[in-house]
Order: sequence, then C-alpha cells, then structure tokens
Amino acid sequence: MNQDAIEQEFDRLSNTVDSFLYERIRWDRVEGPLLAKLVELARATFADRPDFELTEEGASSDLKRFVLKIHGKRVIAIKMWIADGRALIDAEEIERSQYKVAPADQISVEFGGVDEQWMSASLRTVLSRVSNPEGA
Repeated sequence: MNQDAIEQEFDRLSNTVDSFLYERIRWDRVEGPLLAKLVELARATFADRPDFELTEEGASSDLKRFVLKIHGKRVIAIKMWIADGRALIDAEEIERSQYKVAPADQISVEFGGVDEQWMSASLRTVLSRVSNPEGA
C-alpha cells in the first residue's frame, strides 16, 4: 500500500472513531499551518513600516483578526482565514475608530496561489477601501 493510501485509511478510521477529535487534528495538520503562513506574510508586508502596527485582537484558532494601527491610531480590523482550500482576507470597521471601510467581497484565492505578491495586492485592495468621513 502506498503512503497516500495508508494515510487515507488512517484518516477514515480516525474519523470513524471520533469525528470531533479527528477534525481538530486534521485542522491542526492542514489549515493551521496555512493560516500561520497568511499571518506571516501579512506581518512581513508591514515589516518596513514602523508607522503601521498589527495587533491581534478578537482572533480564534480558525480566524486571525488584527487591528491595524497607524501612528498609534486604531484604524480598521484585518481578518484572515482558510475555508475550503482557499485563503481569505477582509477588513471591517472597529470600535473607537473614525475610519470607514467601503463594502466589498472578501479577497480569496486557492491556497496554492498565496505568496508575497498576492498578500501585497490583497492588502493594497483592502486598504484602498478605507476612508475618513470626518476629514483629516
């Protein structure tokens, strides 16, 4: 039996014995590392900008949510998650911020398409939706 076939059988039997625990282990083995890569790429995108800060706030194991601070001001939240083999990123307005986020669909790509260029383009799109209706 080749390695893929035995792994599939392991997965099937593990799922049969305890589907809840199997799903947790499967998530830790597959989606968890993919989500960690998204976070790493996002942080790297802002690395050369000391005026920008990502602070994890309101995240869970399957959704990473960061408040973007610029010059110490809370601006928006940036969310990243994995679903159905796709990497997704979106923004939302946050409390104690005067900045608004124009509505739009989340940005999504099959996970194989995630790289530095995709993250940069996605963050550029997300940030272009931010405005300050109060001026200044």
